[in-house]
This record gives sequence, structure tokens and C-alpha cells, in this order.
Amino acid sequence: RRRLKIAAAAAMAARCRLAARFHHVHGANVRLDASRTLATRVESFANGICFSQEPLAPGQIFLVEIEEKELGWCGHLRVGLTALDPQSLEVVPEYLLPDLVNMGDTWVFAITRSHNRVAAEGEEAPARARGPPWEPFLLIEQVRIPRDTLVGRSRPGRYSHILDDLYKMNVLPATARRSRIGVLYAPQPDGTADMHIIINGEDMGPSARRLPITRPLYAVVDVFASTKSVRVIPVEYGFPSLQTLCRLVIQKHIVHRLAIDGLDLPPPLKNFCKHE
Repeated sequence: RRRLKIAAAAAMAARCRLAARFHHVHGANVRLDASRTLATRVESFANGICFSQEPLAPGQIFLVEIEEKELGWCGHLRVGLTALDPQSLEVVPEYLLPDLVNMGDTWVFAITRSHNRVAAEGEEAPARARGPPWEPFLLIEQVRIPRDTLVGRSRPGRYSHILDDLYKMNVLPATARRSRIGVLYAPQPDGTADMHIIINGEDMGPSARRLPITRPLYAVVDVFASTKSVRVIPVEYGFPSLQTLCRLVIQKHIVHRLAIDGLDLPPPLKNFCKHE
């Protein structure tokens, strides 16, 4: 059984590496870099829709980091899943909400400054249940994802003390630069799936239910309004590296991240602890 789990994790890791880029079909105002991992909206505030290169497997997360913001616009990143094949679209719509959603078989979550978990049907909005920031894995039903990659962190600098409390919790505001946002689907016993949005290592809960899993599901991202560019972050499924475990222990005990400079550590590990 252990060998099967290791083999499944290895297969997922290989699939994630291949899928960690954007589809060549995208909105009219999007420009992709040569690797198709960085998507930038070069004009206006719309026509910024992007798709994952491949359909997602059950439990596979498509993770992006906000690389650049643009002042003067209202609204933020939108993410979700679609059963529409990007290759089949004659024209990519101007907006993810409502245009692509109105085409059917598309489920979208709009990221806001103060994001909230999604309440289940007939329930009040559940309390936020954040695990310890040093917990190495995020568990979503049967899905087990290394948490460290999912967490966005600010760069240390002149005003880094302002974000230190957030840094200790391993979380940035949802719409901040370097915030990391992912989407995945978790199969259910009835043969459908729930869509989950992950923001800086925290599961927002099912944000859409009863998605069909008989059809391929692509991740979809709208680089909308104040979000200028996003980068795909590959996620390695499996055990955390020794370097990652060291970083988690160090972050748990330091008072201020710049105090890392005074530790007797190799320079590459110091940079890894401070910047990522």
C-alpha cells in the first residue's frame, strides 16, 4: 500500500510539472512569456482570461502567484474551473464573470481583499480554521498537498515589520503581490466533485459543488483589473525537502525575519528562509 501511495505521488508530481503552464489560447490582452508560465495583461482591465495547459487530475492544484499589480482599477483576480475546451473556443470572451460562466459548465470564484470561506447549503459561514503555519501538509478530503509551496510571502525590506505578524502565520492578504491562489477539485461519493480554492495555504472550503467529472476540467484564471500579471507555481507532491523542513522550524522560532541574517547558516538557506 505504501508503494502505491509513493507511486501515485510520483505520478501526480510528474503531471503537475507538465501542466504548470498556461494554454496557448488566451484573452486578447494577455501576453505569455516564452515558458508560458507568466501571463501579463498588457492593455485595459479586461480580456485577461487564461487556461491551464492541460485538464486537471482529481486533487491536482493549479497554483498561481500574483506577480504584479496595477493601480487605478477596481476588482481582483478570478479563478475557477471550466469543462469548456479552450481549443474549441472561436473567441475567448472578454470576462470570466459573467461571459465565460454564461457559456455554461464554468465555475468561478472572485478573489477579494477580505476573502471568506464559502458556507455549505443551509449553513452559516463557517469559522476560519487555520492550522499551525508549520504543519507541512494541507489536507482536503483525500488530497494531501505540501503546504509550503502554497504559501505566498512578502519580500523583507524597509517596511517588512508591518507584515511580520502575517508572515509568522504564513499568509499574505489575498490580493497582495506574491499572494498564491490555487484551484482544484475533489471527487465525491455521488460521482461529482467539489471545487476548492486555496489562498496562501488555506482551504476556502467548497466554493462550487456537483461539478461533472466525466468531462475534462481546465483551470481558468482571469488576470482582471488591479491584477496585472500572474505566474504559475509548480507544486511538488510528496514529502517536504530537508531545506523546507529547516525553514519551517526557523520561521517558527524567529522574532523578525531579518534576524535570520544573524544566524549561523549558509547564505543560500538564509535567502530561502527570508524570501520564499
